[in-house]
Parts: sequence; structure tokens; C-alpha cells
Amino acid sequence: MKKETENSVQVGRLKFISHSRNIWEETPEEDWNNWMWQQSKRVKTLQACEKVINLSEGEVKAFKESADKFNVGITPYYASLMDKDDVNCPIRQQSVPQVGELLTFPEDMADPLNEEGDMPTPCITHRYPDRVLFYVTHNCPVYCRHCTRKRKVADPSSATMTKQLEDAFLYIEAHPEIRDIVISGGDPLSLSDKKLDMILTRLRSIPHIEIFRLGTRNLVTLPQRVTDEFCEMLKKHQPVYVNTHFNHPKECTYEAYIACKKLADAGCVIGNQTVLLKGVNDDPKIMMELNHKLLAMRVRPYYIYQCDLSEGISHFRTSIEDGINIIEHLRGHTSGLANPTFVVDAPGGGGKIPLLPEYLVKKEGRKYTLRNYENKEFVYTEPELK
Repeated sequence: MKKETENSVQVGRLKFISHSRNIWEETPEEDWNNWMWQQSKRVKTLQACEKVINLSEGEVKAFKESADKFNVGITPYYASLMDKDDVNCPIRQQSVPQVGELLTFPEDMADPLNEEGDMPTPCITHRYPDRVLFYVTHNCPVYCRHCTRKRKVADPSSATMTKQLEDAFLYIEAHPEIRDIVISGGDPLSLSDKKLDMILTRLRSIPHIEIFRLGTRNLVTLPQRVTDEFCEMLKKHQPVYVNTHFNHPKECTYEAYIACKKLADAGCVIGNQTVLLKGVNDDPKIMMELNHKLLAMRVRPYYIYQCDLSEGISHFRTSIEDGINIIEHLRGHTSGLANPTFVVDAPGGGGKIPLLPEYLVKKEGRKYTLRNYENKEFVYTEPELK
């Protein structure tokens, strides 16, 4: 049963609420709910951040010394979710510079997935046979500290120009094997409705294109972006899939719930791609709570990613065994819908490789000994094939 009141909604035992706005408490509703106001008022400087939270010495040091490596940008909405005093707050860790960003290790890479190596034209990565990634903007409402594209996100020199867009359309038109477009960035929802409508209209005019996937974190960091007008625009281009990026239950607010509701009601299928982050969500209980909340928001847990080998994010990395352990504690202990696939996006451009706990105990001829989530063993005898 779903119960809704002003600024909160409850689905079963799960509650989605609006949090205090912190220093923006007196901001008029009209401004607070305007996504362009949120973009224009982002927290970008050390001085601005000090007004919102009590920064630790490490955060101050990281803020100063990482300035030339990766920009800071935090929407007032997302900043209001940060705990003022807790340096381990999962929202803080994802959005405020940390001292770990200042370290670079031999295995770190600027482009760990070799996206540039699979770019036949400046804003297209064509790695898999039937789909491409379409890079349409360098902007995001929040510059996540674990970003795998720090080499270009937030960098105006990597902005997609009109000619590059046209070259991308021409490339897609010339390759009929492409049926699926992942529209990414940056965050494509940083673009105006008009610009996105133009891109989707042009893609939909190509006969062999079947689906689009919009890769966006706006549902998490700027849910006000999902306006009624935006959803009406998307209805013209269905089927449209939305891949988003919730990492922690604290991000599942009333505002996020409403944004997901609007997209789902507009016919979009929403999937979530969580990144496994040390100290943020590397705990089976946290991941289960997150996935339950996502399902209540009509968002399907899709992937859990092992953290990439990007420069300056080593402090976020867990062991691969941690990811497998989380799957072990999800599978069988909750519904299959709440079980995403744990993957390593292989360094060098090898693509996503799924990893599971070992459920096959042994094989003897046609007999397979399998174990279930309770570690009980069962024998499956394969029929004799003729």
C-alpha cells in the first residue's frame, strides 16, 4: 500500500522524505524546484562548501590541491543531503574532494576503459557489435568524485560541437548493425529539452535504431530536472530506457521518488547502475536496502560495477571479493528483482565481465552437484542427450 503526504511517500515499510534544505531553508519553492536555478547555484568553491558543512582538514587540503585536476560542482539539493559534521557521510564522500584523490598508483589510468581507442568519430564509442555510446555533453549537475571520465567531464575543451554531433549521426546512419544508442556524457540531461529533442528526433529518424538509453544521474543529484514538459517530450520518442546511478539509500528521497514516478508514468523503463564504493555501499545490508528502495521507486537494479582503475579514485576501490560477497548475500535472500549483476568493466576496453559466487560444486558425468543460497547441496542429473 502506498501512502502519500506533502513531501513524503510511504511504500510498505519504506519511506521517502524531503530533507532539510540546510542553508537554503528560506529559498522560495519556485527557485528550489527550478532545475536551472539549482544548476546556477551549485557549490563550487571551498568558501561556498564551508557554509554548508564543517570541512575536515583533509577535505580542505583535498579541495585546494585537487583544484587543477577535477572541478567541484554540487547542486544545493544534493548538498542539502550531506551530513554537516560526519566526514563519512556517503553523500559527502561522493561529492566533496577527499585526500585519496591526490594519490596516483601505477595501475591507474586516465582512460581505463579505452573509450578513446574505440572512437571512430569524436563523440562515439563503438565497442559492442550492435550498440554505441554517444557522448553529447561534458557537463553534470554534480561532479562525482568517483567519476571514471575525469579526463573530460567538466572540461569545456571536451564539449561536443555541432559538427561532432553531425559526424556522429552520419556514422550511426552508415552502420545498420547499430540498433541501440547509449546517450551519455557528462550528463545528457544537462542539455535543454529542445537540444535533447533534436538529438532524439534525429536518431529516431534512422531506420535501424530501435531503442535509446539515457545515462543520467539527475534523478539522484538534481531530480527537479525531470519536469512534466521533459516527460512529455520523451513520450514522443518511446521506447526510451533510462539508466541512472543511485549508490546509497540516503539518495532515495521524496524528490527522487517523484522524478522516477514521472519517468515511469511517461513510459520509460528505469535501470540502476551502482558503483561499489569503499565506505559508501560496500556492505550487503546497505546494498539490499538500496535495491529494495529502488524497486519501490520503479527502478530495476541492473548492475553493480567494480570501481574502475581511473586516476584519483583508488580510495573508493574495494576488493572484487567484496562485490561477490554482496551478491552472495542478495541471491536467495531477497527477490530476484533486487539482484543486479556484479561486473568488472575490463581495463583496456574488454567490456563488462559478470562475476558470481561459485554455485557449481562438482560435475560427474551427467550429474551436477549444486549449492543454493543456504549452502545446501542438490544433485541435478542431466538427461541423456541423443
